[in-house]
Amino acid sequence: MNDNAFIQLTETAFARLQQGLEDAGLDFELPADGILEVEFDDGGKLVINRHGAAREIWVAARAGGFHFRHDGAAWKDTRDGTELFAKLAALIASQGGVAVSFD
Repeated sequence: MNDNAFIQLTETAFARLQQGLEDAGLDFELPADGILEVEFDDGGKLVINRHGAAREIWVAARAGGFHFRHDGAAWKDTRDGTELFAKLAALIASQGGVAVSFD
């Protein structure tokens, strides 16, 4: 995948993430291009960022770090194959106690 395709895929994913977070009433910031930080009431954060060198989306959460690579159809966890949006919904529910949907 070339740089332009990667950036386009990540921008689409980030737009979907932002919409789901807004719909759930969660606070988030975009401190830099390709970085999205979700802030929880307890002061905790979940950080999602685009990692261009690896062509992955990386997630840092209280539960650990996760890497997602696009397989041509979806962003999948490089360890267990879980789809990005399903994993993020579970992480947000676990860490922030908020149900969120990215549909």
